[in-house]
Amino acid sequence: MKKIFFTSSIILIFLLVSLILVLSTIGFETDRFNKFISNKITENNKDTSLKLEKIKFKFDIKDINLFLETNNPELIYKGSKIPVDNVKAYLDFISLVKSNPKIDKKNISSKEINIDQLKKIIIKTKPSNLNSLVINKIKNGKLLINLEMYFKENLNFGDFILRGEVKETDIIISNDLNLTNVSFNFFADSSDILIKNVSSKTQGILIKNGNLSIKRNDEINIKSDFSTEIKIDKRNIVNYLPFFENIKFVNKESNISANLENFLDITFDKTFKVTNYVYTNKGKVNELFFKFDKSFKNSFLKEEIDSLSFKDSDLNIRYSSDKKNNISASGSYSANSKDFYYYDFKNNFFKEISNIDLDFEFAQKLSIDFINYEKEEDKIAKIFLKVSTKKDKIDIKELQYKENKNLIEVEKIEINKKNLTSLKKIKVKTFEKKDLKNDFTLNFGKKITISGNKYDAKNLNKYLNQKTKNNMLKKISKEIHIDLKNIDTPLSKKLMNFRLLGVIEKGKFVKISSKGDFGDNKFLDISMKNDKKNKRKYLEVYSDLPQPLLSEYSFFKGLTEGILIFSSIIEENTSSSKLIIENFKVVNAPGVVKLLSLADFGGLADLAEGEGLSFEKMEIKINNNKGFLKLNELYAVGPSVSVLMEGYKEESGLTSLKGTLVPAKNLNKFLSKIPVIGKIIIPEEVGEGLFGVSFKMKGMPGKMKTTINPIKTLTPRFITKALEKSKESK
Repeated sequence: MKKIFFTSSIILIFLLVSLILVLSTIGFETDRFNKFISNKITENNKDTSLKLEKIKFKFDIKDINLFLETNNPELIYKGSKIPVDNVKAYLDFISLVKSNPKIDKKNISSKEINIDQLKKIIIKTKPSNLNSLVINKIKNGKLLINLEMYFKENLNFGDFILRGEVKETDIIISNDLNLTNVSFNFFADSSDILIKNVSSKTQGILIKNGNLSIKRNDEINIKSDFSTEIKIDKRNIVNYLPFFENIKFVNKESNISANLENFLDITFDKTFKVTNYVYTNKGKVNELFFKFDKSFKNSFLKEEIDSLSFKDSDLNIRYSSDKKNNISASGSYSANSKDFYYYDFKNNFFKEISNIDLDFEFAQKLSIDFINYEKEEDKIAKIFLKVSTKKDKIDIKELQYKENKNLIEVEKIEINKKNLTSLKKIKVKTFEKKDLKNDFTLNFGKKITISGNKYDAKNLNKYLNQKTKNNMLKKISKEIHIDLKNIDTPLSKKLMNFRLLGVIEKGKFVKISSKGDFGDNKFLDISMKNDKKNKRKYLEVYSDLPQPLLSEYSFFKGLTEGILIFSSIIEENTSSSKLIIENFKVVNAPGVVKLLSLADFGGLADLAEGEGLSFEKMEIKINNNKGFLKLNELYAVGPSVSVLMEGYKEESGLTSLKGTLVPAKNLNKFLSKIPVIGKIIIPEEVGEGLFGVSFKMKGMPGKMKTTINPIKTLTPRFITKALEKSKESK
């Protein structure tokens, strides 16, 4: 009995295994369910019809389930044939036993679908953004899909799983730019979408190893990571310019080569409002080049910068909703395609607020006129800048400049709408070779104090005379105290123990009391008084050495010795000034030598080139109206020659002068014949045989044209000035 039972069991197991093997591989062909499946498809979608030929009854070992399978069925949707390769319908075993078959799951596998075929199907569906994208932006390409649909009672749709592959697809980005050879695998169900192994390329950009996931619950979360190889140059940059229209320095000359890793994490609420996001980008910038449409200019730079290059730079970028946005980059840079130098850049930002740290080597030629400092191009400076920006406000928290022993340190500068509003401290120490040139500190508190051992002011006049459209100091109103032991002035003159007490209002001096010592009992005194009632300022300058104060004016080139007295009445846009210089010489002044040579005044030209022409006194009366300088009168008298002159200088620099030049011997002869008692009556014979010249000088600086005409008669104005001077000398 036992033997029979054992043998029967073995046979039963064998038959069962054989049945399973047959059902799982070959299956049993049947047409019993053809109509059932077709009708169920039509019941759920009236626009869909399914025609089945051969159906096989099979067993799924993996899922331990029975299913019906058909190959190459004819599936029609709204008159368009869908290229289906295989359809599987998984049956509930108990319902099958009861002869009332129930479908638990359907599996549909497509053949390779051409994008053009897909468009014909999509166009007959309900419009959507996805449909519009496929129809209008996708061309070429192939699609493979596998769809699993899960059903509830009465074949009501429950859930789905969609798998597939997209390959050899082109996507239109713009008229001139396409993504080509796009390929990826995808997975989707009712809550998740997963796209993996994305690869694509466009002109200059290769995308690879891309992944994208979309999770749909109470919120929608999108995550993506992908690699990019970028090589955009002159051949293809034009296709990307529309994307950089707000970045003015990106143009046809730009190029970039980089390898980057990118990551995106973004969350939406039910209304598709962004609630959280993070975007990161990191990698290597192999090469980056920008050529500016307009060269970058700066008063400190001797050379305009028209391009910037970067290479071998590490790049990190983070944008996020938590306000922890930052960009950092470090590597090598070059200006104007010259040698490369180190840089390190960090920017933490949110909306319009940026906090920047910049550390870099600087090789360009540099000139800072107000401290007479120059850096040659072959010297490398190190600059560190810590700055915060918000709209038109710039807060320079720290600036440090180091070049050899030269040091400039700045603490806390605030600039609002290009106006200086606050400054804490500036420290300057510079050398020329081994000689100390600057050593002073500026402190900006309740009052401005400038103090130190040394200040090089050789170029100060040049700096102060520069025309600037904007006065950065116009927001500053403070007392100012200056105490400098040594000041280097132009023409190698030394000013010692210079002290100044003053008041600045809206960036301009309104009160000054100062004194300095040139040595050898020679002094400089400057005073300014403010008449608020009449809205005037009165400036007075006395100097035992005129040259340092006049060095930047080409008109006074060659002037030596003498005493200078200057007074000026200054109003808002005008000034009326008088300059007196006594007991001076003019030595080798090109303009004077040229004028005397043209006039053919004997040895006066030779004298001017040699030991110089002596003058007892020169008076100049000047009016300045919004940059238009009017020379009302210049009269200079000396033992060799006298001159009377007038003219003007426009803001553009155009200068026009005219005057009279008379040798002293002729002038003395003339004056001796004029009565000095009673009303002056000039006899007719006075002018007879008198020798002098009238002259005109006109042109731009350095291009003045001079003309002369011999004269035998002096103007009444010249005569009056000569008589006044004659009376003073008696």
